[in-house]
Amino acid sequence: MDIDYIVKTFLETLKGVPITLIIMIVAMVLSFLPALFLALGQIYKVRGVRSFSLVYLAFIRATPPILLILFFYSLFPSLLNQFLKSIGSDFDIFKLDPLYYAFIIYSLMTVGSLSEILRSAILTVDKGQLEAAHAIGLTTTQAYLRIVFPQALRSALPNLANLVINIVKGTSLVFVMTIKDITAIARVEASYGYQYFESYFVIFLQYILICGLIQWGFSLLEKGYVKKEERAKTSSAFCIGGQDVTSRTYRKNIW
Repeated sequence: MDIDYIVKTFLETLKGVPITLIIMIVAMVLSFLPALFLALGQIYKVRGVRSFSLVYLAFIRATPPILLILFFYSLFPSLLNQFLKSIGSDFDIFKLDPLYYAFIIYSLMTVGSLSEILRSAILTVDKGQLEAAHAIGLTTTQAYLRIVFPQALRSALPNLANLVINIVKGTSLVFVMTIKDITAIARVEASYGYQYFESYFVIFLQYILICGLIQWGFSLLEKGYVKKEERAKTSSAFCIGGQDVTSRTYRKNIW
């Protein structure tokens, strides 16, 4: 193995890391509201939404990501170009940055998985809490924002971590769209001296580091939620009357 080449290529592929992260972040942001809509539609069995969600999930799960990329990057622009010409538009669709196609493709793939994650997380929250919120005068929106969503997020964190990592790994295919991500830069570097083994090793290292940092970040969030829940339980124990052991011990220590 050529260590000098590995170090050089590793530093060069760092330029592609922002592209990978931007695609992941934009895909998560653009897919959140549609995913939440589909999740709530399934929970409340909204007519049409539930059926559409099941069909959409089946379609996305059965479609290889590379097929979506080839369709939206190769076939769709040609169809769109013919449509624009038919309506008299002189806009050149082929000059559009391929990154926008990547945003669309990965958002479409993320919606299905994210909707299932949100649906399962929301269902972990006891319905009695929503009813109690209505009883004290909160609207359904206020109850979800203040009570349901914070608790659902705690349950969704492990699955969200897996989803984010899968998106990051999936972005390794965008080199097909001539986007200069980690994989594309490493392949270009390898083409000069045919050092593909070292280049693929660099790609492996880059994704190991990125995915490891993502896992570490989500683990910190989970620990933060656990500590917050423990503090909430402790404070609620002090608020209860003499029936609680913690409260009695606290009063005993004061006196």
